[in-house]
Amino acid sequence: MIALDLIGIGTGNPDHLTRAAIAAMNAADLILLPRKGDRKSDLIDLRRAICAEMLTTPTSTRIVEFDLPQRDEAGPYRVAVDRWHDAIARVWTAQIGKHLPREGGRVALLVWGDPSLYDSSLRIAARLGAGGMALTVRVIPGITSLQALTAAHAIPLNDIAATVLITTGRRLRDTGWPDGIDTLAVMLDGGCAFTTLVPEEVTIWWGAYLGMPHEALIAGPLLEAGPAITRARARLRADHDWIMDTYLLRRGVHDPVRDQSCVFVSGIATR
Repeated sequence: MIALDLIGIGTGNPDHLTRAAIAAMNAADLILLPRKGDRKSDLIDLRRAICAEMLTTPTSTRIVEFDLPQRDEAGPYRVAVDRWHDAIARVWTAQIGKHLPREGGRVALLVWGDPSLYDSSLRIAARLGAGGMALTVRVIPGITSLQALTAAHAIPLNDIAATVLITTGRRLRDTGWPDGIDTLAVMLDGGCAFTTLVPEEVTIWWGAYLGMPHEALIAGPLLEAGPAITRARARLRADHDWIMDTYLLRRGVHDPVRDQSCVFVSGIATR
């Protein structure tokens, strides 16, 4: 029997790990660390640093790195994602079979944010069980990017008695602002979908590299902050070769703490 722990590690800041996450790491026989290529080497470096700091008996836990399959962009999006998840499941299966004994053991994967919010680890794990692996899955929750974003800006996720919708940049670009929704939390937006909205009476709170030393924040009226975010995002991506960011959009309300007639910028060097 394989016991698989999907451990939420927040934004990669070791201070964001829960005691439950640390205990699960130390209980593992095997920790698998995915490599995403040279351009995203920071991501595996952070996982390595977390293991080095949090494993109290590192000799009893084997750490194995593997190359994460690249997603083939050809064809419909959902079809491409399904193929990608199938490929990742095959790699997980191969690594578990190679590095754990036949009778099984406990394996852990360190998941950015939380495994339940816009992450596919649980769907990939289901493929292992469907493929015949005797498997139990446990989720250790972590701080999500939305929690890190609202904390960084010191704002609540929702307004009083108001609705919040979590969506993606792809959906926002395709369908626009949904009816009856006051606040949008937008994930996985590689193309600044907020630029497709009518910006009047919309406030945006944006964050990149949340919780990391090079965290960057911008907030303000979308009309002024939107172009600033677009420029900053392009510059940061060029500087670091990768970017992880998210943002919150709210209609018709203003931050009671900060004057939203101005654009707030933090952690971004001007040039």
